[in-house]
Amino acid sequence: MTGTDSPVLYTFRRCPYAMRARLALSASGVEVRVREVILRDKPAAMLEASPKGTVPVLVLESGEVVEESLDVMRWALAVADPEGWLSADTAETDALITQNDGPFKRALDRYKYPERYGSDPLVHRTAGLEILQGLSERIRVRGGQLCDPAPTLADIAIFPFVRQFAATDAAWWAANAPAPLRAWLDGHVNSPRFRAIMEKFPRWEPGAPEPALPRAI
Repeated sequence: MTGTDSPVLYTFRRCPYAMRARLALSASGVEVRVREVILRDKPAAMLEASPKGTVPVLVLESGEVVEESLDVMRWALAVADPEGWLSADTAETDALITQNDGPFKRALDRYKYPERYGSDPLVHRTAGLEILQGLSERIRVRGGQLCDPAPTLADIAIFPFVRQFAATDAAWWAANAPAPLRAWLDGHVNSPRFRAIMEKFPRWEPGAPEPALPRAI
């Protein structure tokens, strides 16, 4: 358990934005109290802290609210960055994340949820794959990751979204995704840290225990 004066993280286990925030917090070693929420029934305390109503939301001991996933990542890594994820936090990284959070996320949503968007999933799968082929080539020439041979901010910020894309049709992904991209994704998804931050917690209710964010062993 964490101390009652530790930061509070509102999160939803399956949200890729929340995943990347949890990954950075776990890597930094910052002690955080986890409040797992259900997005269709958001707790009043979360909405009071951040009326935008999306996760992640990090409430610091001072009362300051950090409510965008990339801001949470950079806040945590500014505290401690033992693996050097910020070493490649450059305009190149910004461009990769902007592509992921913009055109790739648009294609992902319309591929994964065609009924919601009234979209042709195959058209958007093709659009998403085109972006991913560019990432795969970067991974091939950069030595296994997007910017450097070791993971950096771009890899951690992007792979949870590629994971969603791959899981939409796992058989198609296995047959069609470029090999460097598949190896990159498998390495991140099977890492001890990712397994740790995907631990399941019960829905938080006021007065309920607030477990510590797990760290990789």
